[in-house]
Amino acid sequence: MSNIAPNLRYLRRKKGLTQQKFADLIGIKRSLVGAYEEYRAEPKYDLLKKMATFFNLSMDELAQDLIDDEWKPKTVRDSSSLRILSITVDKKNKENIELVPQKASAGYLNGYADPEFVKELPRFSLPLFKDGTFRAFELKGDSMLPLDTGTIIIAEYVEHWNDIKVGKTYVVVSKSEGIVYKRLGNKANNEKGLKIYSDNKSYPPYWIELDDILEIWQAKAYLSTDFPEAQNGPTIDDISNMMLDMQKKLSDLKKR
Repeated sequence: MSNIAPNLRYLRRKKGLTQQKFADLIGIKRSLVGAYEEYRAEPKYDLLKKMATFFNLSMDELAQDLIDDEWKPKTVRDSSSLRILSITVDKKNKENIELVPQKASAGYLNGYADPEFVKELPRFSLPLFKDGTFRAFELKGDSMLPLDTGTIIIAEYVEHWNDIKVGKTYVVVSKSEGIVYKRLGNKANNEKGLKIYSDNKSYPPYWIELDDILEIWQAKAYLSTDFPEAQNGPTIDDISNMMLDMQKKLSDLKKR
């Protein structure tokens, strides 16, 4: 049995809230708060997540820990903290690469930590990516030309945001911006957040606050069905003729 009931009761009272006031703040009926606090029901995933956010806790802490005056969080919540990620594995217990297509990007903001949502995403594997946790994201827009809409970025999960490498490209998942593929101009800064750059210079750089960021993935490869156009440069014959011409001119100069 989980510890949701005593934890809700303790945390609500610690904030000086009645069941009705807490219900109003969360957006549910007061009778549900009573049911949750008396072991008669348990909140579903979305509501549990909302309650955990309200009390500045993880869902695991709210459901599993027994929170009282002596309780302390197991990890410090800052930019270097380890983050928990939902993944899927194949029949050999090896991690898949889940694909987040454009049409699923909005739902990903709510379901990125939900194992059931992640399980429904398309998934595949590539021999090149064996060690680490990888996810694929379909690009939208032209802010990172020459990579255009429809390009798929394969990226590796960044557990510690202080490991960010300045000037490299990342997929950043945030509450305000959604899923964006950008170049990062600085390491995680608790005061300012992250500075985001587009390779297409018509898009100005901007800042994302750390509290707004949900996930960060470092780009490792990309897949595209658009092949590069042939370049209209000199052919091998052209280069050979140029070399012969230069040799002739050098020979003429020596004779003079």
